Amino acid sequence: MDESDLPGEQNPEAVSESGLADYARYVEYLGVAHRATDALRRLMAAGMQATPVVRQGLQHPNPAVRVGCCKVLDHFLDEAALPELIENLSHPDEEVRLWALHTLACDKCKEGVCRPGEEDVIPRAVQMLLNDESRRVRQTAAGLLGPSVHRRPDVLAALEQARLRDPHPVVRKIAGWFTPGGARFQRLLPKPARCPRAREMAEDQTGQERGSGN
Repeated sequence: MDESDLPGEQNPEAVSESGLADYARYVEYLGVAHRATDALRRLMAAGMQATPVVRQGLQHPNPAVRVGCCKVLDHFLDEAALPELIENLSHPDEEVRLWALHTLACDKCKEGVCRPGEEDVIPRAVQMLLNDESRRVRQTAAGLLGPSVHRRPDVLAALEQARLRDPHPVVRKIAGWFTPGGARFQRLLPKPARCPRAREMAEDQTGQERGSGN
């Protein structure tokens, strides 16, 4: 099949049963080492059209398939997949947990309009930062929680605890970026809202200066 003939080139409403079967086959190929890269590319090309079968892949017995499905949903997040993604946060394979967390928490990768509910995701990410046995998962949790530090007291408290007590220096370092005194903590400080009256006065002053120049 040529890339131009991928089922993802069709309109979402027009995806046939054979097209869905193709997507399901690509999901299976995510667990085959020599086919995984091409399968991921094809599922990415399909975008939101493939998400029904990608969601099913989040329950696949092969962790590599679950990871690949998370990578697709990381760019094309289907809100209906949130329960399966949240369930994967407790998967025994650290790579599955890591990618499920990234998919749920990282907004900048998304190309669709859906976003996971912060109230459901952030408390789980906090618990993973504090309790997950994998250093890589804790490191990911720290980096993904950081941007919420000025909006969420629970996030600040968890990052402070990780900065002081996490057993791994990399996790402590990343947590420190987002706590008071850290460079990113300062950079993420909300900019003060400009007073409407001050803005009006500035505009009046600008008008007067333009008038005096004529």
